[in-house]
Amino acid sequence: MVLNVIKATGEIEPFSEDKVRSSIQRAGIQKDLQEQALMHVKKELYENIPTSEIYHHITEYLGKTSSVKSVKYSLKQAIMELGPTGYPFEDFISEILKKDGYATWVRSVLTGKCVTHEIDVIAQKENKRIMVEAKFHNQPGTRTDVHVPLYTHSRFEDIKDKYNLAEAWIVTNTKVTSDALAYSLCVNMRIISWSYPENGSLRDLVDKFNLHPITILTALSQNQKQQLLENHIVLCKDVNESVLDLLTDLPPSKKKEILEQIRFLGS
Repeated sequence: MVLNVIKATGEIEPFSEDKVRSSIQRAGIQKDLQEQALMHVKKELYENIPTSEIYHHITEYLGKTSSVKSVKYSLKQAIMELGPTGYPFEDFISEILKKDGYATWVRSVLTGKCVTHEIDVIAQKENKRIMVEAKFHNQPGTRTDVHVPLYTHSRFEDIKDKYNLAEAWIVTNTKVTSDALAYSLCVNMRIISWSYPENGSLRDLVDKFNLHPITILTALSQNQKQQLLENHIVLCKDVNESVLDLLTDLPPSKKKEILEQIRFLGS
């Protein structure tokens, strides 16, 4: 009998072994461990189990096997922890664009024809300048709806001529509604969500450029992650022993575990 699961959006769908296996594969977990994790999850299934509980069972199992190998599986949740403000997410998107060859400026205040705007990220490559709206959500199941491209396009129209902006983009860490995508495509506005477009989504870009947020490090407590974010340290690649010295409550054994996780990520 096929059991159903409840997604973060509240939608119900049949449990899919392929989806679970694919999510574990994407995290770079070795094949034998992929199957072991899947078998572990299947033992815990019941009708209408939340997908968040499936995620918890996988991370728990992988963590017991190896905290180093489990770290990559939590990427989506890690990006949602770049809060509570959206500033670390804006910095994160800026770093991804830099890796793609853009010069970037975050939180620029620009005066338009009608009003003044704070723009999350301005990105420029050669002579092409782009306005980027970095839309951050910290709740699973939240989707970026049509009002975001509507107001982003309106702001773009107010400032584009004065600041020689060629395009407006929306980058979000969740999925988008069909209306949000339709409007964006209609007005030639690029949209990058967690899983869209194919081979160019936020998830794909993180993998492509190997840029992981510090919130992915399971060896750090929530308080320690916040301390680093408050010091504008967003990426694992920027963490070293001297940075970890900022965390006065960190024992040497934990410091070693954190650096091992960073090495595994290749940051």
